[in-house]
Amino acid sequence: MSTTPQLEHTQTGIREITIAHSPDSDDAFMFYGLATNKVRVPGLKFTHTLTDIETLNQKAIHEAFYDVTAISFHAYPYLQDNYALMACGGSVGEGYGPMIVSSRRFTLDEIKHIRIAIPGELTTAALSLKLFAPDVQTTLVPFDQIIPQVLAGKHEAGLIIHEGQLTYSASGLHKVLDLGQWWREETGLPLPLGGNAIRRSLGDETMRVVTKALRESIQHALDHREEALAYAMQFARDLDAQLANRFVSMYVNERTLNYGEDGREAIRKLLELGHERGIIKHPVKVDFVG
Repeated sequence: MSTTPQLEHTQTGIREITIAHSPDSDDAFMFYGLATNKVRVPGLKFTHTLTDIETLNQKAIHEAFYDVTAISFHAYPYLQDNYALMACGGSVGEGYGPMIVSSRRFTLDEIKHIRIAIPGELTTAALSLKLFAPDVQTTLVPFDQIIPQVLAGKHEAGLIIHEGQLTYSASGLHKVLDLGQWWREETGLPLPLGGNAIRRSLGDETMRVVTKALRESIQHALDHREEALAYAMQFARDLDAQLANRFVSMYVNERTLNYGEDGREAIRKLLELGHERGIIKHPVKVDFVG
């Protein structure tokens, strides 16, 4: 069991830190250490809320409710006044990422003129889609309903995230484009999808200590992979143990501990391009804690 340095101003009491993340196997794996008290911080108590990423994006923008929240990088410019990015805990696609899938084959030119089901306006998947096809028409669909609705013929194509990236072909769908691969070819950079943000009002010291605790939680999961995977399996929708391990490996790894210089550059470039092309309305100021 690991502990971080005790905060001076919490020595006489317990301070609650609220954490929110999506109910996915990779997030569960990442927060395993904190959620099971394998990683503790004297003076702090962590409470966890699990909900879908688009809901977390909206809550962070309109309420700044949680102390630590998972967000889509696309959403960050809209909440940057109240939150800073933690320097760990990100999901980054190394040449892979959200995928456009369909029940029949389309060319890349054809897909730009077809209405596509997307999992949320502020998801990074939606941002990367708009960068690829600025004039594409979209329809909002809950992320876990995109594959079923495309199969049912309600939509000609869908933009899939999370475990759907590994299960779409078993459902009989075709991959039109992997946007992570497209982004790598366009920029030479990985595609940063989601990260963790921390509320600025906590103060610099608490922000630093909590960020360190998250990094320790990630490291604990990587060091105790079997136990962390067993915990994460309860959140692995439609994945067997082998696929869950593969999915976690894609999005919780050394890059999750530290974005690296190219990872930070990728975050800035993604958001700056979004602003330059009119997709993101606010100028972007990216800063990291830790």
